[in-house]
Amino acid sequence: MADPSTSPPLTRASVAEARELIRPFVHRTPVITSSSLSALASTCTSASGSGQGQGEAKAKAEAKAKPKLRLWFKCENFQKVGAFKARGAFHAIERLKREPGWLAGGGAERGVVTHSSGNHAQALSLAARENGIPAYIVMPTISAPPKIAATKGYGATVVFSGSTSAEREAVTARVVEDTGARLVPPYDHPDIVLGQGTLGLEFQEQVERMMAEEEGGADRKKKGLDAIIAPCGGGGMLSGVALSCEGTGIRVFGAEPSFQGADDAKRGFESGVRVEAVSSLTVADGLRTPLGRVPWSVLGERRLAAGFYSVADADVVRAMRLAYERLKVVVEPSAAVPLAVALYDEGFRAMVEREAGEEGWDVGIVFSGGNVSLEALGKLFAEGGDAGEGSK
Repeated sequence: MADPSTSPPLTRASVAEARELIRPFVHRTPVITSSSLSALASTCTSASGSGQGQGEAKAKAEAKAKPKLRLWFKCENFQKVGAFKARGAFHAIERLKREPGWLAGGGAERGVVTHSSGNHAQALSLAARENGIPAYIVMPTISAPPKIAATKGYGATVVFSGSTSAEREAVTARVVEDTGARLVPPYDHPDIVLGQGTLGLEFQEQVERMMAEEEGGADRKKKGLDAIIAPCGGGGMLSGVALSCEGTGIRVFGAEPSFQGADDAKRGFESGVRVEAVSSLTVADGLRTPLGRVPWSVLGERRLAAGFYSVADADVVRAMRLAYERLKVVVEPSAAVPLAVALYDEGFRAMVEREAGEEGWDVGIVFSGGNVSLEALGKLFAEGGDAGEGSK
């Protein structure tokens, strides 16, 4: 990565500058709506659970919140490499090219390196290839064969490691020593955060334009989103989106799975102390990472997040199924977590009902990616999310 000291400040203006840098390399992904999902979100929904008697279930249903929600979906599953990660990777490369002395000193020939078995691996591989830069990707030997093949398909050299963080980092350090390649982390760097935040600027502008084009749009009082819910793993994208909304009045919420403590950002935000380790087998495998230091500085220390909510794995799978059935789009489990919050998290729903009243809220949902195999989908839908026991 470029030296963090040379990175632009973490501001909305810097996100706008990042967008100009990566504009030639990434897609302006679509925003879609669904009247049926908005209607469903505005009725009394039930999170997964068991062991309730009929009378108890009826009483709880009568007490549930009924907020008025209009949902807007930012489809980063249509982004290059099938996920938002392309934005941060291309911005990191562009910033690195501008680091004084990096190109002149042969940095491009030595290449870049990261350790990832997910979307960041493919994103960095593509960004490096488009710039004629070698990429070395450290992947655990247990990585899914399709992910290994996809990473190699983008031209990267895959170097295998053990599955623990210590093993991956040790192999990465050896690659750096042997090649002189520059490390590009998946989320914990200002350049990554600013790149990911560009989706937030697009989202705001697209919804404003779509509202204006609606019948009677010119006369409506509200001109844009009231809130955005985005998934949170390492926090690079969520913190970038929060920066893109700073000063706009749009509230930004993080969405996490709750299984086996995967909701570390929520717990850290509420306690005021960043949780530094997570060990969870949630079905939302892209969110098994603890919140990084740089994202924490934006979300936790500056409090640019309005709050965090978490949901059970079974509810993530239910939301995923609805996205397939109602929107006809392919999303991975991690991408379905924000929709699950809007549909099933009683805390979020009660807050919207209380604060928005009859007017309701226009809520943006970030579909972060769509990289999931058909085999994994079949298994998830057959088991209903119970493989991770997230509903227990």
